[in-house]
Amino acid sequence: MSCSACSCRSSIVRKADQESESLRETTKLTTSNWLVPETYLDNDSQVVEIQFKNTRKGFYRNSHQCALVKGDLVAVQTSQGHDIGMVSLTRRLAWVQWKRKKGEKPVNQLPIIYRKATRHDREVYRTAMSREHTVLQRSRVLISELGLSMKLSDVEFQGDNTKATFYYIAENRVDFRVLIRALAQEFRVRVEMKQIGVRQEAGMVGGIGSCGRELCCSSWKSNFQTVSMESASVQDLPTNAQKLAGQCGKLKCCLSYELNTYLEAKQDIPVKLLELETTTGTAFHQKTDSLQRIMYYSMADSHANQLIPVPVDRVREIMALNKKGIRVEQLVEKPLSVKQEAVEYLRPEESVQRFSNKKLKRKDLFRSFSSSSGKEPGKTRIG
Repeated sequence: MSCSACSCRSSIVRKADQESESLRETTKLTTSNWLVPETYLDNDSQVVEIQFKNTRKGFYRNSHQCALVKGDLVAVQTSQGHDIGMVSLTRRLAWVQWKRKKGEKPVNQLPIIYRKATRHDREVYRTAMSREHTVLQRSRVLISELGLSMKLSDVEFQGDNTKATFYYIAENRVDFRVLIRALAQEFRVRVEMKQIGVRQEAGMVGGIGSCGRELCCSSWKSNFQTVSMESASVQDLPTNAQKLAGQCGKLKCCLSYELNTYLEAKQDIPVKLLELETTTGTAFHQKTDSLQRIMYYSMADSHANQLIPVPVDRVREIMALNKKGIRVEQLVEKPLSVKQEAVEYLRPEESVQRFSNKKLKRKDLFRSFSSSSGKEPGKTRIG
């Protein structure tokens, strides 16, 4: 039989755990254990990756040697006061990620982690988060009254409820000195204005992409790169900017995920003088499957939908014979069905071995593709 003091203490602990869990749900982790299991890592590293609202992250130094695991709420150092964030990477994983992003910056220059978030820290943090929506709506009204040409996307309060960061989008330079004084006077906090792009705004708002999954920018992607229409043309996609645009209005970031594979696959595929001469007539090129290394042809006297699959090696052989004035009797010896094409010509192990021998940079691949297709690289950049 337990005493009343023990039962009271256990109820307080359970309540604190429930509060911590509710705060964890407000900040979704976007970092996975991508290296090795943590049981095999070195415990000497002091670098810890902390995630804040949305996908904002930072690296901090665990100088007090707090026992931290992924998902813990901690109070971290800021220029003035402290902020509350969630541990996303620790130990060797955090150290490798920090070295990859920050280079040779000394560890002792990182801001420090004060402590694990106490009950008082969590209450103040919850109060700060509850103000964000009201402040956002009121700030938009002030911007409209001042006639500023800017769009306010989000407001983020610091964990100690003493500072607010306003994220905005603007095409031109905006003089918001009057706005800052009005915001500081009305909300009694220090104000910081931070300009972002439409891709960052889409990551803050979130949503579901055309693939049916959560947007990359709101789930895991934090570094954005320029995507051009050439990425779509290389992958044989329709060059329709409206269909290839994401929720941010710019070209989808996923267009660059498989770009290197297509660029390498197109290195030895002919792109000029694709008509093939046979004894029965001229075969016209219709389309190319770069990954399967198959080119589809139709005869002049047949319908366009009656396609003949021809391997790339066979096409190059016929082109060499045509240059010598020799016409072949047929494009392929044994026409294959669609299922037989995949079995006969799609050999992943050979493709992997062939591509692994070519360690080329993306810009070199773009240059070779553009020169072979007669296009100038970088002239169709969008986004």
